[in-house]
Amino acid sequence: MRILVVNVNTTDSITQAIAHQAQSVAAPGTEIIGLTPYFGAESVEGNFESYLAAIAVMDRVLAYDQPYDAVIQAGYGEHGREGLQELLNVPVVDITDAAASTAMFLGHAYSVVTTLDRTVPLIEDRLKLSGLYDRCASVRASGLAVLELEEDPLRAVEAIVRQAERAVTEDKAEVICLGCGGMAGLDEQIRLRTGVPVVDGVTAAVTIAESLVRLGLSTSKVRTYATPRPKRVLGWPLRAGR
Repeated sequence: MRILVVNVNTTDSITQAIAHQAQSVAAPGTEIIGLTPYFGAESVEGNFESYLAAIAVMDRVLAYDQPYDAVIQAGYGEHGREGLQELLNVPVVDITDAAASTAMFLGHAYSVVTTLDRTVPLIEDRLKLSGLYDRCASVRASGLAVLELEEDPLRAVEAIVRQAERAVTEDKAEVICLGCGGMAGLDEQIRLRTGVPVVDGVTAAVTIAESLVRLGLSTSKVRTYATPRPKRVLGWPLRAGR
């Protein structure tokens, strides 16, 4: 089985970290391929960058010319998952949906701890659109930019733990979701500090994608995610191969 894990930003080191985390939970025989978009922002922290990333992720996946069995979009709260579902005939899993749905198996309510405060509304909207918001106790911002997670991991853990502890004590969350692909690999440290289950969306997405492939299931092509109708689109960057 081959699963593409697509970073939403253009920082290769984040792609490598996400791919490494994904491979760490993959079943024997599952190959993880990390992909970095050809264009876009070095980090995604707002609507403009998120919409740009949606196009870039679709472009990067269509340019991949080898067989694959599923795709993971590794951006928390980002746009574009629905476009991939229309374009592809394999399962598409977004780490936002994967983390939240997994958390609901583990406790009554979950909270998301993310990066900057400006990303909170994007994540809330994504969860509402996916039908996962009813069990969300809160979405809290650590105050760290995406690239700071790499630059100072110790500070990142402290900032995330601080908000996770507040989510548990003040918001009554029973599970914490890590609200950024760049937080991959921090789940165990934060679980030990908070005492509650911590869900990393990247690893959750891998196990969900593997399950869908093994069950022989993929996106319904009736109505909502039907293949795009053929038509002339001027200046569109999406194309198979490069």
